[in-house]
Amino acid sequence: MSCCIAELRNKEVICKSNGARLGNVDDVEIDIANGKLVSIVIYGKSRMMGFFGKCEDIVIPWCDIDIIGEDTILVNCNCPQQINHQPRNRW
Repeated sequence: MSCCIAELRNKEVICKSNGARLGNVDDVEIDIANGKLVSIVIYGKSRMMGFFGKCEDIVIPWCDIDIIGEDTILVNCNCPQQINHQPRNRW
């Protein structure tokens, strides 16, 4: 089975250890000398419309990728515990 880099960008990355949705693949790192894909990158999300910067990018080494499915990528790594936003009070 093969997959284009452009197809990776449409896939959602999920951490197998806790089921956290990390986001979609935004970029990849390639070892040009060896012609191998080294890791996938998920860009950090903006905080408060960019006023408070952004979260750190999540870089997942290729060896931590377990399964690349049709819509999702399952990874084995130390994923952040709280990725999903907590519900806000509407006062």
